[in-house]
Amino acid sequence: MNDPNGLFYSPTQRLYHLYYQYNPSALVAGNQHWGHATSPDLYHWTNHPIALSPPAPSTYVFSGSAVVDVDNTSGFFDRGHKDGVVAIFTLAEYNPDGTAGPQTQNIAYSKDGGYTFTYWDEGNPVIAGEGGGSSQFRDPKVLWHEPTSSWVAAIAYAQDFVVGIWTSPDLKRWTWASNFTRHGLLGAQWECPNLVRLPVRPGVLPDDDGEDAYVLAISLQPGAPLGGSATQYFPGRFNGTHFEPIDEVTRLTDFGKDNYAAQYFYGLEGEDEALNIGWASNWQYAQDVPTDTEGWRSAMTLPRRSYLANATRMGLVMVDELVDPAPVLDTVLMREEWEGNRSVTVDYAGVESNALYIDVNVTGLDAGKISSSSILRMSFSSLASGETLRAGFYFGGDQPFFVDRGLVRGYDNVFLTDKLSVADVWNTTSGTWRFQGVIDRSIYEVFLEGGVHAGTVLFYPTEPLTVLSLSSSDLPRGTNVSVAVWGLKSTWS
Repeated sequence: MNDPNGLFYSPTQRLYHLYYQYNPSALVAGNQHWGHATSPDLYHWTNHPIALSPPAPSTYVFSGSAVVDVDNTSGFFDRGHKDGVVAIFTLAEYNPDGTAGPQTQNIAYSKDGGYTFTYWDEGNPVIAGEGGGSSQFRDPKVLWHEPTSSWVAAIAYAQDFVVGIWTSPDLKRWTWASNFTRHGLLGAQWECPNLVRLPVRPGVLPDDDGEDAYVLAISLQPGAPLGGSATQYFPGRFNGTHFEPIDEVTRLTDFGKDNYAAQYFYGLEGEDEALNIGWASNWQYAQDVPTDTEGWRSAMTLPRRSYLANATRMGLVMVDELVDPAPVLDTVLMREEWEGNRSVTVDYAGVESNALYIDVNVTGLDAGKISSSSILRMSFSSLASGETLRAGFYFGGDQPFFVDRGLVRGYDNVFLTDKLSVADVWNTTSGTWRFQGVIDRSIYEVFLEGGVHAGTVLFYPTEPLTVLSLSSSDLPRGTNVSVAVWGLKSTWS
C-alpha cells in the first residue's frame, strides 16, 4: 500500500472510510487499485474488498479523493439519498513500451455508502487536462466550498510544480480557475495536494477578518530536505477560486522521514474538521523494507487532528495533534512522578502487541536554571540482540529533540537516515513541556507540545524491542517529571 485516498466520514454509518493505493499482486507499487478499510474510532480497522479496480489493461487507479454528495448535485442518486459517495481520481495509462501515457481525472459513484463503485463511463474523463491528458497530471483532492456553492478540486501538474484549482457545480463539468505554483520546496515533482479548511485558535491570523483559514499541503519527491519524500504546507486564504498564502514561509508537516501524502477526511465539522492520516514510509526505501518476510509492505500513520496556532518563537504553525488513543489503551505499565533527576525502566516483553503509548509532562522549568546538558532521555532496547532505538530532548541551548535509529540493525539501506532532530521549544510562560509517543514493532511516532512538532520514524530490529528506559539528567530542583506508560491492545485482534 501507499498513499491514502478518498478519506471521508459517513454520519449515517458512523464510520470513517479510508481508501489507499494498493497492489494486490505484489509487495511493491504497481498495478494500482484502491484498497478500502473502515473504522468507528480511527484505531480499529476492518478491511473490505477492493473498491476500485483498473477499468482497462495498462491503466491504473492512482490517488484521488471522495465526497458525500448530500444534495445530489451529481444527479447519480435517488431523491432523498443522503449517503451517495462520489470518488474522483487519476487514471494513469501506460504505453506498450512501459512509458507513461496520459493521466486524466475520472469519477465513480457509490450508492451503498462507499463499498462498491460504478465508473461514469459515458462522461469520463471529467478533466483531461491540456492536449487530452499530460503524463504528469494527478491526485485530485475535492472539497465543497459553501460560500460559492461549488465543488473545488486541487490537482497536481507534478513536474511543472503547479497545483491547479478547478471548480464544478456537479462533479461532472469542471472549469479551470487558477494555479498555485513554485512556492517553497520543489524537489523533482509535486504530488497529492490537499486543500483543507482548518480550525484556528483565537488571535493567530494577522488582520483576522472572520474569513475561513485554509491550508494547502503539497507532497514532493524526491528532493525532501532529509532525502526522498516529504510534505510541506502553506496556511492561507481561499475564496473559492484562488489560494493566497499568508506568508512565504515553507513549513513541513513532519520532522521525520516517514510521513507522506497525508489526506484529510471529508465530511467533518467543528473541532474534528481536519483529521488526517498519512502514508508511513519514504519512497527512498519503501519498496525494499524487510516486512516482506511477513507478506506486507507499508502502513498508515496514526490519526492526527490539525489546527492553526501560534507556537512559542516559531509563530504560525499547523499543529498535528494525536487523536486520543483511548480506544487502544490497555494496562498501565508505569505511572511515576519525581523532582529533578531519576531513571526508570519498563519491561514490556509481555505486551502482546509489542506496542506502547508514553506520555511525559515536565513542569517547573526555569530558563534561568536550565543548562545545555539538561536532558530527558528514552530508549527502547532488545536484551536479546543489544539493539536500541534512542530519543531525547535537551531543555537548554537550541532545545533539540532527537531520534536515533542507527543502533537498530535489521535493515541496511544507505538512504535510511539514522539520526533525526528538530528544534522544539518548551513553553517559557508556563514552564512546561509535553511529550507523547507511540512505538509499535517497526514504527515510532512522536508528538511534541501537543503536536506542534510531529515525527514519524520507521525502524527494523532483528529482535523485538522490549525494554523502555527513561531518565532525566541535570534538571534543576523544582523541575517535576511525570511519566505514564500504557501497553496497547492490538487493533487487529
